[in-house]
Amino acid sequence: MRRILFALAVGLTLWPCTPRACEIALALAVDVSGSVDAGEYRLQMDGLAAALRDPLVSEALVRGQARLMLVQWTGMGRQQVTIPWTTVTGFDVLDALAVEVAEHPRVWRNYSTAIGEALRYTMRFFPEVSGCKRRLIDVSGDGASNEGLPPEEVHGALNDAGIVVNAIAIEQSEPELTAYFFEHVIVGEGAFVVTAADFADYPEKIRKKLLREVVLQTASLSEPPETPAPLSPKADEKR
Repeated sequence: MRRILFALAVGLTLWPCTPRACEIALALAVDVSGSVDAGEYRLQMDGLAAALRDPLVSEALVRGQARLMLVQWTGMGRQQVTIPWTTVTGFDVLDALAVEVAEHPRVWRNYSTAIGEALRYTMRFFPEVSGCKRRLIDVSGDGASNEGLPPEEVHGALNDAGIVVNAIAIEQSEPELTAYFFEHVIVGEGAFVVTAADFADYPEKIRKKLLREVVLQTASLSEPPETPAPLSPKADEKR
């Protein structure tokens, strides 16, 4: 009898744990159009890497078994997945991903801004992460779309796929870009725009944006950080 109980105990110990469900699939779509110079590109990538290492963000990503992907985009026909879907199974994985983001070379320069094309391209990869509870495209940009498919023409397909689009508007050369992104780019329940005054402001803003997307909406912390103030007189959420 004692041997039977011992065998049962060992069997229970070795039985594989049920994998945790993926809470969020997050595609990070970074603008590398002609208006972004080499220093501004570096500010984006270093800022994004630092935001992924933020203690609250990293805790929520690991706890939620998040899947992350990096896309570089510019004009028509120039969008590329430069880091494919990566499951954040631990802090070591996330740290390696942050290093890869910071060191990643730029794919294009000196081309137009095709936001609609970037959204349509990025959307194609979400069937690979269909098991995730939330699906999100996080698009950054410093200008309005000026080439290819208008972004609002992709909204129907994004809604059908259950994909939310949030944005960070870098208003260095276009002071009204936040309003443009609100009206034409973001889509989905709870979608919002964060404003960066310039590229130097980007690192702190992307950190706050990820806190809002990942920590407040995914991790359900008991004492979450303060929600950013509304970004538009009419509200910063789009349904």
